[in-house]
Amino acid sequence: MSAAPYSLKSYNTFNIDHSCAELINVKSKAELISTCLELYRSEQRFLVLGGGSNVVLTDDYLGTVVHVETKGIEFAEDDEYHYLGVAAGENWHDLVETTLSMSISGLENLALIPGTVGAAPIQNIGAYGVELMQVCDWVEYLDLRNGELKRLAANECKFSYRDSIFKGELLSCAVITSVGLKLRKRWEPVISYGPLRAFEKEAVTAKQVFDCICNMRNTKLPNPAVLGNAGSFFKNPIVSRAVFDSLVENHPGIVGFTVDEDSVKLAAGWLIDKAGLKGLKVGDAAVHEQQALVLVNLGYATGEDVTHLAKKVIGAITDLYGIDLEAEPRIIGANGEKELEDD
Repeated sequence: MSAAPYSLKSYNTFNIDHSCAELINVKSKAELISTCLELYRSEQRFLVLGGGSNVVLTDDYLGTVVHVETKGIEFAEDDEYHYLGVAAGENWHDLVETTLSMSISGLENLALIPGTVGAAPIQNIGAYGVELMQVCDWVEYLDLRNGELKRLAANECKFSYRDSIFKGELLSCAVITSVGLKLRKRWEPVISYGPLRAFEKEAVTAKQVFDCICNMRNTKLPNPAVLGNAGSFFKNPIVSRAVFDSLVENHPGIVGFTVDEDSVKLAAGWLIDKAGLKGLKVGDAAVHEQQALVLVNLGYATGEDVTHLAKKVIGAITDLYGIDLEAEPRIIGANGEKELEDD
């Protein structure tokens, strides 16, 4: 059965051409709450979308898409911190630029991450040594089960690497409405990654870190407006120290970062690159030639092309290294979210 002609091509950064039965653009918190509650209580199928930068559509969606366009940033401060309350529909990178223009530092390492603020806590976005959990103060959400607005402190969100309570026990029953950020006035740069190491901690500015990261991302990662993609497609796998030591013996040069004394985070991009998978194609989906962690739409890729390519990559990495990669984006089929393996 085909959905009504509400195209979602411009609502997902993979630029996959699927549609939905109904599309509602909400521009206020009140409208977001009333729309989602009405759909939930009438037992209608619905999907909340922000920037569409973390989804792969594999079919026409047989339900309503609620597109969050809410705006607004509230500012407060005390002697030690800047406090921001940010509407879910605000663009994340625009927020980073806004804070820097106001001489508020702390978000610069998270520059150019696509998507909206409301999506940021769901997978605890992170880049270049900083994760959202380090700057998050609270997350406000609508509990669909009872219609209440609730607020979780950051330490209640069960944040971990690309994970949170919103992907666990609150999956399918919470709609994030706003996010609180807490940014220390006494700024300390995080410059332990790549070219950032060239900066001197005592002299570098937040704007210099921001500019360097924007340059790195623009150089390494394809622009979704040119090549559809969802950014990093695979999580960096975390393995035990013993497994890592064994991998080093068999694969000299393997890249890993210490998580703690017992765990090491592997660079998934290195694994895919060294497996010779850059340029691998399924239909019009391909592993990006410059950044192996990114899958791209060469023009007319379907969601099935993307998921089948992802499974080929995962299978090759398992065969070569004995490591199981996990996809970051949400896989959305006709009836909603599903597992990559189910496609």
